[in-house]
Amino acid sequence: MSTRIDARGLLCPLPVLRLRKRLLALPPGSRVTLIATDKAAAIDVPHFCAENGHSLIRTHETAPGETEYTIERGRDA
Repeated sequence: MSTRIDARGLLCPLPVLRLRKRLLALPPGSRVTLIATDKAAAIDVPHFCAENGHSLIRTHETAPGETEYTIERGRDA
């Protein structure tokens, strides 16, 4: 299962809060793609994943100032 979250234009901590809420509603192993323009997301998303048992699968700049993060929900999160 794959889900997309458009967090463009949102500032810290909103992109990670939306990611957290979506992941909690999904079964382990599900993937979520977060699109964010907030520069702090480059620090916040990896930290959030590491602290909560999720896997950051991919980080990809899709446009200037816009980054796409692919996260897989952890088993024990």
